[in-house]
Amino acid sequence: MGPVGDSSVAEALARVTEAVGSEHRVEPALLGDFLPAMLAVARTGRRLGEQEVSSCRRRGGEAALAGISLPTLVDLYMGASRRLWPRLPELLAATQVRPVSPAQLVHTGEAVWRAADDALAALAAGYVEAQRLVVRDEEASRWQFIDDLLTGTSDVGTLVERAEPFGLTLTAAHVVAVAQTDSAIDTTSRVSGWVEEEARVRFRGRGLLVTAKDGDLVHVLSSAGTSDAAGTADLAGHELAELAGATAARLARGSSWRVGVGRSHTGPRGVLRSYREALEALGVAERLHLPDQVVHARHMLVYRVLLRDEAAIADLVQTVLGPLTTARGGPEPLLATLEAYYACGQNTARTARRLHLSVRAVTYRLQRILELSGYSAGDPVDQLSLQVATTGARLLDWPHQPLVTD
Repeated sequence: MGPVGDSSVAEALARVTEAVGSEHRVEPALLGDFLPAMLAVARTGRRLGEQEVSSCRRRGGEAALAGISLPTLVDLYMGASRRLWPRLPELLAATQVRPVSPAQLVHTGEAVWRAADDALAALAAGYVEAQRLVVRDEEASRWQFIDDLLTGTSDVGTLVERAEPFGLTLTAAHVVAVAQTDSAIDTTSRVSGWVEEEARVRFRGRGLLVTAKDGDLVHVLSSAGTSDAAGTADLAGHELAELAGATAARLARGSSWRVGVGRSHTGPRGVLRSYREALEALGVAERLHLPDQVVHARHMLVYRVLLRDEAAIADLVQTVLGPLTTARGGPEPLLATLEAYYACGQNTARTARRLHLSVRAVTYRLQRILELSGYSAGDPVDQLSLQVATTGARLLDWPHQPLVTD
């Protein structure tokens, strides 16, 4: 580039802009008015103006949205500054009457590089802010998708399209596990993120989504089969239970935890169905005080049948177990004995060990149940009625809650 006159300053800056853009293989328009601003700084020794700083911040945001890395953007601006620097004396001479003195050149250099620092700081701030907004929008989109998926409030076709960026093919079969601990899992924490990263290593190639919702940690996994393929579905549920259980154990840190696993179902509404089954399994396990830390919805089907007609179950409980309320100490000890007796395979010695009682005490309680209710725990004819009534009592939280038989 040869010497320039006053009329060709703009052309000289345009050539510098084009050269640096070609060198860094970046659209030179990202420089905006940076070079003219730098030349103005060199002439006056001033700081970058508010509008010039805002322009750099805006360019930084544009670069972030265009997918240009921050180091590349910084190189572009530093490259432009380096190319401009050796041209400054002649560019300044073209617009000034007096030649540039050495002292003035030093002062000019300080002003130019200070302005370059301000420009880079504004670029970085704009770049980071744009990234933050993108992440925020993506997170908002993710939470909205999850909420629509797990509540069934969105159109099915829309759900299928929105699921693709999250690695889910909703036309396939999925199984859902829900992990609960004593402490609610915050949706703003990073727990679901690192759990999902760990899970992707284990279930490589499988559709997977891990998220916190309503204080629980929800795991959605492609089951690589249909609900008709029982063996495949059971395997997927078992694998997911292992993952969710390990996650819950770490989160609980010694506190209680439980995982509910839904059955495998196909389609977008299949995810919702499996999710609801997992929650229902957790609810039933809680009501029955089950000791199992992992409960499968397929094992809870019989309880779902019982709960479909609560009035009938309440009537059965009232008829079979109602007389136990007249026992000394109330019905609770006798009810606990029945539960343990059937859980132990009607073995009196094992029941005694489970309840920390003597065999004689267990035998006495079973006899007292027969006397009050007319049902014998060891009689095959009475066994079904007593077992179902005992289970119904726990499901209805009797005797703590009154029975509604109407």
